[in-house]
Amino acid sequence: MRGAYEERAARVPGATVWTRTVADATDAVAPVLPDGCMDLIWSEGRLFVAGPDTRAHPGGAGEGRRYAGIRFAPGTAPGYLGVPAHELRDTRAELADLWPGAEARRLTERIDAAADPAAALEALAARLAGAAGPPDPLFGHVARALGAGRTVTEVAAETGLGARTLHRRSLAAFGYGPKTLARVLRLQRALALARAAVPFAEAAARAGYTDQAHLARDVRDLTGSTLGRLLLR
Repeated sequence: MRGAYEERAARVPGATVWTRTVADATDAVAPVLPDGCMDLIWSEGRLFVAGPDTRAHPGGAGEGRRYAGIRFAPGTAPGYLGVPAHELRDTRAELADLWPGAEARRLTERIDAAADPAAALEALAARLAGAAGPPDPLFGHVARALGAGRTVTEVAAETGLGARTLHRRSLAAFGYGPKTLARVLRLQRALALARAAVPFAEAAARAGYTDQAHLARDVRDLTGSTLGRLLLR
C-alpha cells in the first residue's frame, strides 16, 4: 500500500509546504535527491532540519508515520534558522541541537497538538521569515542564474564578487560553493525534462550537459541510481 504525498505553495515566498504519510512497512519512500534546498520537517514528536544535500538521502520510514515539511528556496533558510547552511550539509539535525532545547520542545509540542500540523509548521516558518526580514537578493540572483544554466564565471561577474568571495558566501547560504550548486540545479533541470517525456539525449543537451553520457555520470554520482530508475519512482 502506498501512502500519500501532497505539496503546495507556502506563505513564505518561494517556499513549499509538503505532507507525506507512510502507509505501512511495504510503502517504499523514494530517496530525497539534491535540489539546493533546505527543509524544516515535523514528524510526530520530532522537529528537525534537512540540510542541503550533495547526494541522495534515504526517504523516511516508519509504518503509519506522518510528515509535514517546509522546503525553503535555495539560499533562504540559513537566515530564517540562524545556522550557516554548510554546517548542515548532508545532515538531518534535530532543531533542539540548533536552538535552545526548551524552545524547540515547545514548538514541537505545539505542532504535535495542532489539528493541521502542516498549517502550524507553515505558521512557524512565516514567523521566522517575518522576524528575519527579506532574504539577501544576491542569493536569489545566484540561484536563478545558475538554475538557468549560466556559468559560475558569468554569475561572479554579474554580482561584482570575486570567485573566492562568491564561494565563501555561497557556502553559508547554500551549503556548498557555486560550482556544486550549479551541478545540482543542472541535474534538477534534466530530471524535469525527462519527467516531461523529453528523450534523454535531448534532455541532456537542453539542461547543459556535454552529452547523454555526461548526464548519466552526473545522475549516478549525485543519486547513486540511473535516470531510468529515477523516473519509475
